[in-house]
Amino acid sequence: MGDMTQIADHDRGLAFDLATLGRRRLLTLLGGTGLAVLTGCATADQTGSSPPGTSAAGTTTTGAAAACGEETPQETAGPYPGDGSNGPNVLTESGIVRGDIRSSFGTSSTTAKGVPLTIELTILDSGKGCAAMSGAAVYLWHCDIDGKYSLYSQGVTNENYLRGVQETDAQGKVTFTSIFPAAYSGRWPHIHFEVYPSLVEATKAGNPTKTTQLALPEDVCTKVYATDGYSQSVRNLARSSLDTDNVFSDGHDTQLAAVAGSTSGYTASLTVRV
Repeated sequence: MGDMTQIADHDRGLAFDLATLGRRRLLTLLGGTGLAVLTGCATADQTGSSPPGTSAAGTTTTGAAAACGEETPQETAGPYPGDGSNGPNVLTESGIVRGDIRSSFGTSSTTAKGVPLTIELTILDSGKGCAAMSGAAVYLWHCDIDGKYSLYSQGVTNENYLRGVQETDAQGKVTFTSIFPAAYSGRWPHIHFEVYPSLVEATKAGNPTKTTQLALPEDVCTKVYATDGYSQSVRNLARSSLDTDNVFSDGHDTQLAAVAGSTSGYTASLTVRV
């Protein structure tokens, strides 16, 4: 198992990220939908002061918006986004637009090991009654079997595996072929992703409209981590929970993926409301 000390600070929260992220990320976090990071992800139930069918400001919500469901919350990108906000920028590199993200591209062809995982995201526009966001783009990344992040972690700084961009189809869907990420100290098993208004905006490292994270269910994690290569994940999973995780503890109903399959290959699916 690799040295885990360099990732112990991963996802320590807003204060840590504000100290490390660049101007573009700060503008994203502090403006538009990024306000969710500062204000939390309160629902009508949590406000308690607004009657049914109205917003906290007292304006009547449309039937389409009410039927759409809760918007997926904005979350920290963490210290290893690789989107140019705090160092490495993989988004402008030729080869980043791909569905299979298991191998590095460019100067390396190393393939990440692990239980196969297909990741299916459906991106919906909550401002338009949850219409499918066709022609948007998703940049997705996560750690490897050792809990390391390509481009950043010791031993894999020359790798860019487990990172990729896909354009949404007519149904707002993107699919990535990857491996099941590890559980490392201090975090529940998760996958990061950013939604951009277009492929052009994503590949010029523009401003994402949503930055968030996907959580993986405990029963599946337990099965995966019993397989070869994930022994440290067994210990780390036992020391964490969704309810105490510093990202998911304030509610994870809209972020917990549905996962089907077996240790020969799983598929994780999530509907994302932007």
